[in-house]
Amino acid sequence: MDLVVEGRLFLGDRLEQGCVGIEDGRIVAVKKVLRGERRIDAGYRIVLPAAMDPHVHFRQPGMTHKEDFESGSLAALHGGVTTVLDMPNTIPPTDRSASLKDKLRMVRGRSFVDYGLFITTDLPRRLEAMSKLAAGLKIFMGSTTGSLLNNEDRSIQRMLKKAAELSMPVSVHAEDDMLIQHEEANDLKGHLRNRPAEAEFNAVQRLIAMGARGVNLCHVTRAEILDMAVRAGMSTEVACHHMMLDIGCGLAGRGKVNPPLRQPAARTALYSAVTSGKATMMGSDHAPHTIEEKAEEFDICPSGVPGVETSFPLMMAAVKRNEMPLTELVRMACDAPARRFGIPKGRIEEGMLADLAVYDPREVTVIDGGELHSRCGWSPYEGMEAIFPQTVIMAGEIQLKGGELCGERKGRNIKDAWI
Repeated sequence: MDLVVEGRLFLGDRLEQGCVGIEDGRIVAVKKVLRGERRIDAGYRIVLPAAMDPHVHFRQPGMTHKEDFESGSLAALHGGVTTVLDMPNTIPPTDRSASLKDKLRMVRGRSFVDYGLFITTDLPRRLEAMSKLAAGLKIFMGSTTGSLLNNEDRSIQRMLKKAAELSMPVSVHAEDDMLIQHEEANDLKGHLRNRPAEAEFNAVQRLIAMGARGVNLCHVTRAEILDMAVRAGMSTEVACHHMMLDIGCGLAGRGKVNPPLRQPAARTALYSAVTSGKATMMGSDHAPHTIEEKAEEFDICPSGVPGVETSFPLMMAAVKRNEMPLTELVRMACDAPARRFGIPKGRIEEGMLADLAVYDPREVTVIDGGELHSRCGWSPYEGMEAIFPQTVIMAGEIQLKGGELCGERKGRNIKDAWI
């Protein structure tokens, strides 16, 4: 075997001392004792499947002063994430074959982690033309960064039908644009008034009425919607900023996101629901902007916060505080997204790609935005506790060791065959 990793392995729903044998980038054996050419002895540190982030905005092309695939993927790697799905609201948007192919050319050879590219369109013929290269279809029912919007029932149904024919995953920004106000807002409370919870509820209810089973609801902010989605056969995605921040966080423009931060009671209810296992997946909705952009007048500063590097480490600290079972975190951040998007990762099992992350629960650090790797250089979670990975392995290659980069930009497009 090329590599053996020994430690406290997360196997199914428990931690068990053992060894993982890796050959040609895949897990070939999981046993108590194994021999190999190279060895990593993690001792009693925890060995987990590496995480997957199904929702990032790496800003390439058109906004690379905020982020690009090199800086964004480096941040992901340092957060224990080895697969990301990038959203299409770039400049130009990824909404046709030419822009998708251009973006794939730009990204190739620049990413430290594996990646897939989402597309957006309201034209079935374009969807079909892009389907073989795209990771999924994104539908924006609510206006957000960029001018992409599809909030008309007939058009959404047409796209859902075509995506189903193509077996293409669909993720939806579920805020009903008809209920979003565009009044001047000077703070987070004003932003919340403009984008009330009713906009999110109404969008989800409309999707349910359309029979949109299998659709993934992005960045859910309300615990009640998690329950609605389960009954309707939808998957859900939650972001750390909606679980850990609310309109009283004092971040001003740095806390401006779409959907908005909610009231403290709503945040607490969401956190409780997520930590008890009611969400399908965790996605950071990593949407970096520069400090200067976020310092502009509230009404004109852009919406979005960085998070790809901090999401899993923040929740690992929550596990240490006994606020969340490790089983649920691994399910949400590793297993479920990999299953949802058909990637052979997320579990420590024979046949899976050997993407692993090693954590020491004793190594609790405090988040310092200036120490992170996103080009934007700040974090909304400044001062919060986190447990970052010490070692990250991708396809059997050590990419991060002792918390320091030691690998290369070997990220692959998930639409390419896993050989």
